[in-house]
Amino acid sequence: MSKERLYLFDTTLRDGAQTRGVDFSVEDKRNIALALDRLGVDYVEGGWPGANPTDSAFFAAPPALSRARFTAFGMTRRPGRSADNDPGLAGLTGTTAPAICIVGKTWDFQVDVALEIPRSENIDIIGDSIAHLRAKGREAMLDAEHFFDGYKANPAYALDCLKAAHGAGADWVVLCDTNGGTLPHEVSRIVATVADAIPGIRLGIHAHNDTDNAVANSLAAVLAGARQVQGTLNGLGERCGNANLVSLIGTFCLKSDFADRFETGITEKALSHLTQTSRLLDEILNRSPNKHAPYVGQAAFAHKGGLHVSAVLKNPRTYEHVPPEAVGNERQVLISDQAGKSNILARLRDVDIELDPKDSRIDRLLEEVKEREFLGYSYDGADASFELMARRVLGQVPDYFFVDSFKVLVERRYNARRELVTVSEAIVRVQVDGQKMLSVGEGNGPVNALDAALRQDLGKYQSYIDDLELVDFKVRILQLGNGVAQGDGPISVDRWQAGTGAVTRVLIESADKTGNRWSTVGVSANIVEASFQALADAIVFKLYRDGAPAGTGPAE
Repeated sequence: MSKERLYLFDTTLRDGAQTRGVDFSVEDKRNIALALDRLGVDYVEGGWPGANPTDSAFFAAPPALSRARFTAFGMTRRPGRSADNDPGLAGLTGTTAPAICIVGKTWDFQVDVALEIPRSENIDIIGDSIAHLRAKGREAMLDAEHFFDGYKANPAYALDCLKAAHGAGADWVVLCDTNGGTLPHEVSRIVATVADAIPGIRLGIHAHNDTDNAVANSLAAVLAGARQVQGTLNGLGERCGNANLVSLIGTFCLKSDFADRFETGITEKALSHLTQTSRLLDEILNRSPNKHAPYVGQAAFAHKGGLHVSAVLKNPRTYEHVPPEAVGNERQVLISDQAGKSNILARLRDVDIELDPKDSRIDRLLEEVKEREFLGYSYDGADASFELMARRVLGQVPDYFFVDSFKVLVERRYNARRELVTVSEAIVRVQVDGQKMLSVGEGNGPVNALDAALRQDLGKYQSYIDDLELVDFKVRILQLGNGVAQGDGPISVDRWQAGTGAVTRVLIESADKTGNRWSTVGVSANIVEASFQALADAIVFKLYRDGAPAGTGPAE
């Protein structure tokens, strides 16, 4: 039997952006959208064009998605305006987004209290707005706001709202549990009723997590007839969050009740990047990943001592519901030195490095990864640094330049206009083919100054880095206290024993004129040193990738 198609709709960049403490930049949005596209998500909702400068800028220069449909979000037309004369709808159709999702109220209580218009007018507004989007040649979706609460209060009116959208040609009608208070058994009953009441309607589910049931409600909706599932990476969202799309993807692809019946756009290879995609979001948000997250958490496949370890070593199925490598995670068996080897091999294949699993260098690389992660490094968001580390262990990265020293000065002074300014200056001494060079750079901060100085003159390599640009810079402080790490784990033995101290992790994203982007990481107790490590790696990676010739070594 052929499988039914299940469509995945990500709203991290819109609904997820409403999370307390989350503030995406345009570059953040671009990187997340591209990661979702690579993963195989069907729709990427970019935000609400016109609602804020970030979303407007993002839609003005949308990311080049290869398969996902870029989606704009907005509202139905305003009361008292025609769809052709509504500025909100005009802002949506003025974008190049091929799909548009609009929110409309389906709970009579909300219509009476929030909109303060006749209920029949609200139904007309929904139908007019959907018809307008269809006339503009866009894929049109209705997010039926507060639908489950509305259905429980007045099922006839809630269904009339859906029928208006369906009759106007809506491609999807998405049932929203906006307040997050509906339970799985209610979702099953209501979705099945809607599917029977409106033949041919294409239903979606948009669940919030206020009772910790968003994933369960989404699964129940699919089994009852929904074929589009909306969610966010790592369950971001207002209040208690949205349905966690990461958990849903793992279940849809690996659990037979869904995998045998449905197909998604997530390939087996893409699924192996699920953990990396989840942790990439955390790196962008500059926060520690949830170690206990299903499928992708560091502890999701961790086994500690006793009977569990003994059984897992004989057969992992004894205490693992799915193979960790299927989602790009790794098994952690504390007494086994083989933990993580399959993960390393998979990451090597991603950068076109093919090694025999029995190659002794893999063990060396695995130990190197473990040692550096112990020191605070993280490679989930720094692919370029991981590739360089791997190729250095394999002896594939030549020496291009040597840094003899660097110095950074920060001066606060009054300028000629008697304005108080802070100026940073950096001095870098390097060697290229034994020739010593000194470069000076200024910037609005020490890292900016270091970047300018390091790239000012690299001799024969200058033409390779002229188009290199630093596009993002993130800092995380990994704090220790009482011997317990408050960041990502113990950083160094002496600091751990002392029980005090802090180490800084810097993540830098670089780009060039061809559109290539890569990320590098540096770790040190000194933020400038950590930044310099990441900056230097960014240059070395570009030189290696672009086939720059090796240097001859430093002068004696």
